[in-house]
Amino acid sequence: MRTSVLVVGLGRFGTAAALELMALGHEVLVVDNDPGQVNRIAPQVTHAVELDAADVASLKSVGAADFAHAIVAITEPLETSIFATMALKSLGVQNVVAKAANELHGAILQKVGADRLVYPEREAGDRISHILGVPLALDYLDVAPNFGVLKVRPPAAFVGQTLSQLDLAGRYGLTAIALRRGDKVTVIPHREEKVMATDELILLGRDDQLEDLGA
Repeated sequence: MRTSVLVVGLGRFGTAAALELMALGHEVLVVDNDPGQVNRIAPQVTHAVELDAADVASLKSVGAADFAHAIVAITEPLETSIFATMALKSLGVQNVVAKAANELHGAILQKVGADRLVYPEREAGDRISHILGVPLALDYLDVAPNFGVLKVRPPAAFVGQTLSQLDLAGRYGLTAIALRRGDKVTVIPHREEKVMATDELILLGRDDQLEDLGA
């Protein structure tokens, strides 16, 4: 469902979020107190405004109260992040996602009304640690303690074989939940699907079983 999203802060995280939201078809208003950052992204988003996001009046002047979703993508200075979150909640924004620098910062953000926290650096570290031992791994998603989803290029031994022949469940305890071939994604691919070298396999399983692919 397409919607309107307010993004506060144009660092790497905020810029990436704004551009991805635009790519998904949403309307995006970005705000930042750095005119250079605002001017650079302006042609790529719906609206871009230079303002102090910690000031309720400034946010109200650009229609922040009309947004159901907002991302507070700044952590420094901490008080600006906290005040911006408070301001958005006071204006009635229903869903405020805030970037947290650490556990204490996250706890404060929750106290002032943040509906969801993200820890980009910690999450990136988790992904790297899980794909480090699997040379062909492209990405990792943690779904539960010691359980995740791995996107991987098929090892050479997989190429030319069907999923049935590979017997991923029997040999590794893994489930192939999707297969990407170019721009086409097949969810729960058929057991007789033959794996190609340029494919991407999305596999679900325990972390130790996923890591066995790198053995």
